[in-house]
Amino acid sequence: MFDAASSPGQNRRSLPPAQSPRDAVPDARTPQARPGKQRDAFFDNAKYLAIVLVAVGHAWEPLKGDSRVLQGAYMVVYAFHMPAFIIISGFFSRSFDMRPDRLKRLLTGVALPYIVFETAYPLFKRYVDHSPDQEISLLDPWYLTWFLCALFIWRLTTPIWKAIRLPLPVAFAIAMLATVSPSIGDDLDLQRVLQFLPYFVLGLCMKPEHFQLVRRRSVRIAAVPVFAAALAFGWWAVPRMNAAWFYHRDSAQELGMPWWYGPLMVLAMFGCSLLLTACFFALVPRRKTWFTALGAGTLYGYLLHGFVVKFADYQGWLDHGWLHRPVGEVLVSVLAGGAVTLLCTRPVQRVFRCVVEPRMDWAFRAEPVSATREGGARERGRDKVPV
Repeated sequence: MFDAASSPGQNRRSLPPAQSPRDAVPDARTPQARPGKQRDAFFDNAKYLAIVLVAVGHAWEPLKGDSRVLQGAYMVVYAFHMPAFIIISGFFSRSFDMRPDRLKRLLTGVALPYIVFETAYPLFKRYVDHSPDQEISLLDPWYLTWFLCALFIWRLTTPIWKAIRLPLPVAFAIAMLATVSPSIGDDLDLQRVLQFLPYFVLGLCMKPEHFQLVRRRSVRIAAVPVFAAALAFGWWAVPRMNAAWFYHRDSAQELGMPWWYGPLMVLAMFGCSLLLTACFFALVPRRKTWFTALGAGTLYGYLLHGFVVKFADYQGWLDHGWLHRPVGEVLVSVLAGGAVTLLCTRPVQRVFRCVVEPRMDWAFRAEPVSATREGGARERGRDKVPV
């Protein structure tokens, strides 16, 4: 949340007011900044670093079975990288309502990419992995498309969470009920949608000053031993804990545990994830860095890096024995981080914008001029509110 090179009291500035969902969703499309409106470097930095962890975590999957250390690191990364994304997504969804322009943005920026990539990934597997029986189903998210499906549902329900009095306790109750309901099934990956829901609702409830709490030097210093302790605990937990808990995609019964484990694990996982996410935010630089601009292209990196990881897996590139040793694991991690970095760059965005950020004005009715002016006035007024 602050510049790691600065001392306390330097470069202190308040966070900007919450941007509309179309401008700052950490995982979704980010258009060019509007005149007079400056992007906050912290959130772009956080999005980029989180997407690198996502790609590295996916690259570790074929390797982690041979290394207890790597399995422990895998657990730690999976404990906070998606919660961090989801919390930021919720934070920047606070202004979402049913206004036509925002619904249009939701459809073109989340729903359409879901349909495109939910179709593309099974086709990719069918022809690259020679799996002719691979089916295409828009109701069963494949690989990493579950997040777009979840984001669509979470954002569509945002007005409800803003209207009720105790949104976070209600979200926890829903997540707990999901963990004891194996009958939910795989449609739309609802287990993940419901179990990750508290993180999105927490983001909706947060204010800019909450992010400033981790800007203090003491929090930044404390984050280092906390991560060290988490890695040690992850190493210890490898033979004692099922890593599937971190995916939030199964009920307690499906993981072979008594039903009452589910609600307890929701609370335990939330506490651990929130602590590590706070430490992650504390270590994210607030100043502009060489990778700050890449934060605007994280949806491209998220959706496209899966093809790279899966291609390497289908071709057996990760089966070589030397890659399962420490030097190979480090090399795979570096290559995964480099690949997702390239996929977040502007040239890649220009090539794939037609499917990731389509405008599709032809598909929507023109908005009344009065409504457009009124919405613009509200946005300008919000930008002037001090925080």
